[in-house]
Amino acid sequence: MLRLLRNNLSKESKVLSTFIGVLTYTSVFFLSLPLKGLAVEKISLISDSPKEVIDQVWQIIYRDYLDSSGKYAVSDWMNLRRKLLSNKYIDKSSSYEAIRNMLETLEDPYTRFLDPKEFKEMKIETSGELTGVGIQLSLDKDTNRLIVVSPIEGTPAERSGVLSKDVIAFINGETTKGMSIERAVKLIRGKEGTKVKLGLLRNGQYINIEIIRERIEIKAVISKLNITEYGQRIGYIRLKQFNANASKEMRKAIKKLENKNVKGYVLDLRSNPGGLLEASIDISRQWINKGIIVSTQTRSGVKDLRRANGSALTSRPVVVLVNEGSASASEILSGAIRDNERGVLVGKKTFGKGLVQSVRGLSDGSGMTVTIAKYMTPNGTDIHKNGIVPDVNADMSEFEASNLTSTQLGTEKDSQYQVAETELIKAINKSSNSSSYDHLSTNIAFAVR
Repeated sequence: MLRLLRNNLSKESKVLSTFIGVLTYTSVFFLSLPLKGLAVEKISLISDSPKEVIDQVWQIIYRDYLDSSGKYAVSDWMNLRRKLLSNKYIDKSSSYEAIRNMLETLEDPYTRFLDPKEFKEMKIETSGELTGVGIQLSLDKDTNRLIVVSPIEGTPAERSGVLSKDVIAFINGETTKGMSIERAVKLIRGKEGTKVKLGLLRNGQYINIEIIRERIEIKAVISKLNITEYGQRIGYIRLKQFNANASKEMRKAIKKLENKNVKGYVLDLRSNPGGLLEASIDISRQWINKGIIVSTQTRSGVKDLRRANGSALTSRPVVVLVNEGSASASEILSGAIRDNERGVLVGKKTFGKGLVQSVRGLSDGSGMTVTIAKYMTPNGTDIHKNGIVPDVNADMSEFEASNLTSTQLGTEKDSQYQVAETELIKAINKSSNSSSYDHLSTNIAFAVR
């Protein structure tokens, strides 16, 4: 599920997207001008590819990179530039290898180089359609292992039993020890209808899975009306990822359920790996009428606050379902709902991805993602590596997670949903009692006058 536009980067370069964790989106400009205050040596003709692309990547890191691991030092980075631009590169592939080696020194799995083919695939994925098996990958910096953030619902990976937090130990028999995300993605992806064999490590046990690749069109939002045994009308909305269509689909789902006179909502963000930043903010505004949604902070200390704007589509009680696969943009939305006391979180602790990436287009059609900021929830909590602990813990056994189908989510067969529904009914009853009291108080006050 790893996730813009081709951009000619000469005098200026667009920042095509802003990723959070696994994906986010915002449009700004990055000017590729000579570095101010830096004595740049004239090392050969870097205006000619492939050295031009190497230097573009170097400058982006020099200007914007947020060092979350303490591995970045300006002096070392300047020396590295001098060395790289003194070398000779026979073709693009050799320069691409040099770029990847350069970025690996940062030890940041989210700052990555994408060759033109990979960059094109990222455009497709961000638009909501992709080809592959439907797995979101992350590289655990402590163990240097490839970790499944979550499988995309309805994809071959999910149907084959891949789970969040699985370690991908082998791909087609090749060990992933020391393997980069880029290499893993190349091995996992392939032509539609072909097979890929994954060796997964789960709870100390190895599991071999064979998956047939497909072209996957992702519908971001699924919604339905649930009626409890006591007749309460509940809106169930599952948000699978924050792609380009998510905000529009969420708006449509809320309005449809409001017209059905639901009394409250269960918003399901389980195994949602993230997505476009602007989508997470817009969707948050559909639920939250006032207050801070998220704050981001760059390495220069610049802090940007994003707020609700009075455009919420509903004020009815909401319970948010989260789990270990709820990451980045999902954590922004769930954190905003909880910190603004808009709703209750139910489930398991979230993934813990609190870094913001942007996607940069390069002059030859390649691109890169670079960590440029970190984000905090409205109350200032930095969730990176820590995740968000829900208000109400609700477990799901490995057996249930493996056997529960996508159509059974949000039903009586979904144990976590049942906990969420119980909490929602409590909130609905509390809201109703409060409304009755307010109405009675108003009448008494009017009678006294």
